Amino acid sequence: MKEKPRKVILIVAGEASGDMRAAGLVKAVKKIDPDIHFTGVGGKHMSEAGVRILAGIDWLGVVGIWDVIKHLPLIKRIFDSLLAFARREHIDAAILVDYPGFNLRLARALKGMGIKVIYYISPQVWAWKEGRIKAIQKTVDRMLVLFPFEKDIYAKYGMNADYVGHPLVDEVKVTEPPSSVKAGLGFGPHMPVIGLMPGSRIKEVQRHLPFMLEAAKILLAGDRNRRFIILKAATVPREMLAMAIQKTNAPAVIYDGPAYNGIAAMDAGIVASGTATLETGLLLRPMVILYKTAWLTYWIAKLFVKIPYIGLINVVAGKKIVEEFIQNDATAQNIAMSVEKIFRSPNTYGQMTNDLAQVKSRLGASGASARAAAIVVEELNNLSAPKLP
Repeated sequence: MKEKPRKVILIVAGEASGDMRAAGLVKAVKKIDPDIHFTGVGGKHMSEAGVRILAGIDWLGVVGIWDVIKHLPLIKRIFDSLLAFARREHIDAAILVDYPGFNLRLARALKGMGIKVIYYISPQVWAWKEGRIKAIQKTVDRMLVLFPFEKDIYAKYGMNADYVGHPLVDEVKVTEPPSSVKAGLGFGPHMPVIGLMPGSRIKEVQRHLPFMLEAAKILLAGDRNRRFIILKAATVPREMLAMAIQKTNAPAVIYDGPAYNGIAAMDAGIVASGTATLETGLLLRPMVILYKTAWLTYWIAKLFVKIPYIGLINVVAGKKIVEEFIQNDATAQNIAMSVEKIFRSPNTYGQMTNDLAQVKSRLGASGASARAAAIVVEELNNLSAPKLP
């Protein structure tokens, strides 16, 4: 009996959220075809899913133009090593997950080598440079998108995109009652808990956490019964958070347990813009969003970003349901006042919770990773192009 040919897939994610989404996709693909092998760039979630890691996301998860410039030699070495791997291993296809600054360039290079490119989690063309879709058409064979409005945007340019829904709908699961989490932290059952979520990248945490901790001090003065937790991302050293607490003398403790249990235990959150806003929203926890970046990055973004909101939860809602504080507006005082309003106004709290429930319903039905996996396997089964020489 002829042996089944071994399929090798290059998969690349550049940051923590992409690592989680990619891991879910890999697991779903392996359920359909266990003989598909994955190698690429990722983190602990992808590694646990069975991906052979060539480079970790710690080396790619930089934020801002200046940070990227400083890391260009390393980023180029990783880029070149991936192309060398693709040639050497005669890979069957590549799955590129989000991280467009790196992955769109990689897509172009791989396509030039005759390799099929599947892109999972679209670049945010709806936020800036929608015209990039014309270039994406030339380098991406299959685009899998998480939001229904993204499919419509691609259709405007004559490109078919597959809407699979958001994998967070399946991923966001609570395994421990909030009361138990609070008790484990030494909090009473009726103590209001405010979560601080500064981000998953070192630079993000450095920019956001001091303001969050100062806001916590203001909020504690308004109600001595309040308690504050910092939700630690796997990519952030615990010592870094502990030093920030010590430096500001802020009333916060580090929570290093399952992230969704921690979010569920919050009564409200101060959340850095990103996927965390969707995770918090799916658990119907009111929040305030902030984001700070390098000034050069900010001003360039101001020139090109064309949507009125940066928080994904607001983008999906199509309106501002959560307050956003960006750059100079992201002060401890502004943040604290907005959180205080959530607690002091039952109408604000109730309206935000209702709006978050509506956003949750827009993120699609469960099974997003399985739907994406089915498309990936379909593409692999349809491969007809000859292997690289």
